[in-house]
Amino acid sequence: MKKEYAFLSIAIAFVAGIVVGVMAAVYYEDKAPLIPPAVKQPTSSSAPAAPPADVQKQIDTLQSILKDDPKNLNALIQMGNLYFDADQFNQAIETYSKVLQIEPKNADVRTDLGIMYRKKGDYDRAIAEFKRAAEMAPKHVNSRYNLGIVLLHDKGDIKGAIKAWEDFLRVEPTGPRADNIRNQMDKMKAMVK
Repeated sequence: MKKEYAFLSIAIAFVAGIVVGVMAAVYYEDKAPLIPPAVKQPTSSSAPAAPPADVQKQIDTLQSILKDDPKNLNALIQMGNLYFDADQFNQAIETYSKVLQIEPKNADVRTDLGIMYRKKGDYDRAIAEFKRAAEMAPKHVNSRYNLGIVLLHDKGDIKGAIKAWEDFLRVEPTGPRADNIRNQMDKMKAMVK
C-alpha cells in the first residue's frame, strides 16, 4: 500500500509542477510588451556608412554596365539589392525607382522599395508601396507581411495591422510565419476589444 501512495504522490507533484509552470509562463508572457518601440527615424547625423569595398566594386561594375545600357533591368535590380543590403537607402530608393519606371508591376522590387522607405523613416510612403505591390500581385505575401509590420511597429495602428495580416493569411495560410502572425494577432485583438 505504501508503494501506491508513493507513486500517487509523485504523479500529483508532477502534474502540479506542470500546472505551476504553465501558469508562470502565461503570467510572464502577458507581462512582456507586445509592441516594441518604433524604429528610430534617422537623423542627418546618422547617415549610413559607405558600402564595404567589395560591395562598392560590384556597384562600380554594375554602373559601368548601366552606362552602356541604362535600362538593363538585371543590372539595376542587382545594384538596388546591393544598396539595400548595405543600408544605402537613398541609393536603393533611386535605383529601385528606375526599375519601376521600366517594370512598374514588379511587386518584389516595389516591396524592397517600401522597406527602404521604412528604413529612411518615411512610413507613409512605405505603406503606399506595400499596398501598391499587394494590389498588383494578389498572391504577393511579402508586401502584405511588411505592411502589417509598418502599421503595427511604426504607426501604432493595431487595427490596420490586423487587417493587413488577415490579408497575408489568406495568401499564406500555413507555415511558421503564418503561425507567428496568428499568435501576434490573437494578442492584438485582445488589446483592441
